[in-house]
Amino acid sequence: MRPMLATAGEVPTASGWAFEIKFDGVRAVGYARDGGVRLFSRNDRDITSSYPEIASSGIAAAGLGDGAVVDGELVALDARGRPDFGLLQHRMHVAAPAAELLAEVPVRYVVFDLLRHEGRPTTGLPYTERRALLAGLDLGGAPGVAVAPNFVDVDGAVVLGAAREQGLEGVVAKRADSTYQPGRRSRSWIKTAIRHTHEVVVAGWSAGAGNRHGSIGALLLAAHDEDGRLVYVGDVGTGFTDAARERLLQQLRGLERPGSPFEGEVARARGWPGRGAGRGEVRWVDPVLVGEIEYRSFSGDGAFRHPSWRGLRPDRDPGEVRLPEPG
Repeated sequence: MRPMLATAGEVPTASGWAFEIKFDGVRAVGYARDGGVRLFSRNDRDITSSYPEIASSGIAAAGLGDGAVVDGELVALDARGRPDFGLLQHRMHVAAPAAELLAEVPVRYVVFDLLRHEGRPTTGLPYTERRALLAGLDLGGAPGVAVAPNFVDVDGAVVLGAAREQGLEGVVAKRADSTYQPGRRSRSWIKTAIRHTHEVVVAGWSAGAGNRHGSIGALLLAAHDEDGRLVYVGDVGTGFTDAARERLLQQLRGLERPGSPFEGEVARARGWPGRGAGRGEVRWVDPVLVGEIEYRSFSGDGAFRHPSWRGLRPDRDPGEVRLPEPG
């Protein structure tokens, strides 16, 4: 069951909405089975082995029961108890983490929806009824598992302001009467980000200079337009650790291709192929890796302003990456 997705927008001001915190992690649908839980990413990848502390947490025995299905977010918390996507990156790409890594970067599963319970689907129930059923379970009794708080009969702007003060990612507003629509992006759920983040497709890379000679200087970024064409949306050369650059370099070398993944006119309009200002020779790759950036704005000429790399998103399908609205 693919998760329901939210639409980006301003916090709703009308009545009939509930509000949750937007967590800075990895979406995961959990299937309770034989006392444990199998976890699947947004694009249906089995990621159970990457998070053994959740799989064996006893979440089923704590209240779910075999056959139940939940929706939630996998997060790693910083020293102040806030979700930290950079910290989670240390776990996202490890299929079988060692005990040392599990201790160094523990992960929590924050559950916010109940999709199947006591042998019956609950997706057709209103949001408020699903949340009431979820609240009646003892999921907090399972180590590393928590139920996300939700706020009703409050001003969404107040919730957003509180999230901003605490350095959180944003708020998700959900219509109180909305059903759960698997695999659909719906306006019944509205996500409002405090920090601008967006998924991008990696289309190529350019070599670094100075102490980055032989490594990545910048990644060439892409997204799909409304016609499904892959278009160039700028470069990103900041936000990487040395270790992240090295891991990326190994992956990108295995994906190199002789020509641009962009259509001819798009490529020529940006001056590709060749060298760009302030960077080394461009090397193209198959556009299969999805990453996430933080940015200040998306300009009218189709480029991200002041982007910073946040990490790869193996839970995303490159075909889903679309251009953001300018602003």
